[in-house]
Amino acid sequence: MEYVAVFVACIFPGALVAFNDDVMQALPCFTALRVYCAGIWHNAVCCAVCGLALLLLPVLLFPFYIHGESPMVLGVPSTSPLSGYLSRGDVIVSVDGVPIRNAQEWMDMAAFLNELSLNDGNHNMDVQSVGTVSNRKGYCVPNPTMEESKQMLIVDNQSSCPDGLTSFTTVPCAYININIEKTYCLNAKDVVKLNKCGDGWPPTITNGSNCICSQDESCVSPIQIPGLIWVEVTYSRPYSLECLRVRRKSFADSRNSDSMESNCGGTFVFVGNVISMARSVQLTAYRPRWAFPLGTYLPNVLERILRCTFQVSLTLALLNSLPVYLLDGESILEASLLHFTLLSPRKRRKVVQVCLFGGTLISILAFLRIVLYGL
Repeated sequence: MEYVAVFVACIFPGALVAFNDDVMQALPCFTALRVYCAGIWHNAVCCAVCGLALLLLPVLLFPFYIHGESPMVLGVPSTSPLSGYLSRGDVIVSVDGVPIRNAQEWMDMAAFLNELSLNDGNHNMDVQSVGTVSNRKGYCVPNPTMEESKQMLIVDNQSSCPDGLTSFTTVPCAYININIEKTYCLNAKDVVKLNKCGDGWPPTITNGSNCICSQDESCVSPIQIPGLIWVEVTYSRPYSLECLRVRRKSFADSRNSDSMESNCGGTFVFVGNVISMARSVQLTAYRPRWAFPLGTYLPNVLERILRCTFQVSLTLALLNSLPVYLLDGESILEASLLHFTLLSPRKRRKVVQVCLFGGTLISILAFLRIVLYGL
């Protein structure tokens, strides 16, 4: 080894090790090949270690973190449609009654609801002027509440409810077109606590039946503007100070259950684009067993470091193995042809030149395509 150098190519840092050519040529072919492959071998081992660490990370962090039960919110930007509903440290329990275990299930559920809404919208084209029943998601509302509720206001052929109330319509067991004369204004926060009906919910919630309401109840569904989806999100706040205080008090007084629910979580309704909703929050599958602020981000930081190291090491291993001028692939190609083939020196030089020229040209074209496609 003659020297070690560090350089910057454009904005990417790099390093190189220069060998003494006379000494390298005097070494046996297989020994020289091992020396040239040392960098690639190092990157391959680094990839294996990072991949194994990612797989075992839930086990390594098990004494301090709960993994795969419910995702925890790491951040909610002010521009997020969920700003004001969720905050850092909240735990997402379920979406429309379906338990959520990690960030991938959160995104998958949003995509499923969006696709379900698109398919359902094809059956409601004739009632788009007054709204549609959102995926036939119903609630069993007591009849006295229906009678006491305020009737919808109809102005200029457009329906609206007073502030704080949401428009609902009665839906029979078998879904039919909406009758605008059977609409009511109800408080959505109270309605979502009732039993569910209709065929827009998972079968586990309604036991596979559309009609689970009693004779003293009516099945009603929210009326939504086409393109907007009605979604229930259930969350908990296990690490909030209010929740911790209420938990201590609840052991002494069982009457604090309502206060505990309000401080330790609940259910809210989101009406809008579920895809933008799901993408607007940052989630992690790890929940700390104890409330300590800095530990909230530790698993996410470790995952990012391991994935970044894995990707960089894999990229360097593939890049250095390519038959390109001035890279390790040039020396590896020459040593490989010398060790594994019986070509004459003249033919070997021609093969090396053709491979290096073709590999360099293809690499440049691929790099330009990536740059142009990225722009």
